[in-house]
Amino acid sequence: MSGLTKKRVHLMLGVMLEIHGMEKNGMNKYTEPNFKSSAVITIDTQRDTLDGQPLEIPGTSAALSNIKMILDAYRQKGMPIVHIVRIYKKDGSNVDLCRKEAVENGAEMLIEGSTGCELASDILQDNVSLDPNLLLSGNMQKISNREVIIYKPRWGAFYKTPLESHLKTLGVDTLIFAGCNFPNCPRTSIYEASERDFKVVLVEDAISGLYPKGKQEMLNIGVQVTNAETVKKAIIA
Repeated sequence: MSGLTKKRVHLMLGVMLEIHGMEKNGMNKYTEPNFKSSAVITIDTQRDTLDGQPLEIPGTSAALSNIKMILDAYRQKGMPIVHIVRIYKKDGSNVDLCRKEAVENGAEMLIEGSTGCELASDILQDNVSLDPNLLLSGNMQKISNREVIIYKPRWGAFYKTPLESHLKTLGVDTLIFAGCNFPNCPRTSIYEASERDFKVVLVEDAISGLYPKGKQEMLNIGVQVTNAETVKKAIIA
């Protein structure tokens, strides 16, 4: 296909999208976020993923200030916050297969009761410690009336967790995603949220590991990609 032909095809696709009332990034009246009925979901923002730690994910430490900006806005307005965490048992019995052998051989990452398993202190309002027994049993840990912690056993935040029922109880229809390592758990959780017809926002400067193709793929499925300042203004307004 010649370059001129490719340009014509792209132009035709753009016209078709406009005819159907959609922007090229996939946003339309059904995917437009409702910030006033939203919740923030932080994914795996735990100390072991920060700079210099055993499960260091580059960019996570740098994202903390913007994650905190969003959380502070939600706390100010009394709006829902959910922290999704990973907790590995010392014997490795609940560890996903790709890390199971490492944990069985003594690797110290996200181990129950360890300092590294705790949420990054920067994103917490008060001194809060995880309750591994409560969380591993499938129950939510309440931080405040509108802020909870949920343990996920695998990549997705909805897989074998009480997240969906919790959000439905609160009347939430829009999810704001921030946190650690976009290609793995955040990405999986976003697809799960989309499957459940939640409107989705990805905060690109409050998440680590986001790359250009991944960003475009999110836009293609109707995810709004924006920055922390924009989310803050939408909530505080």
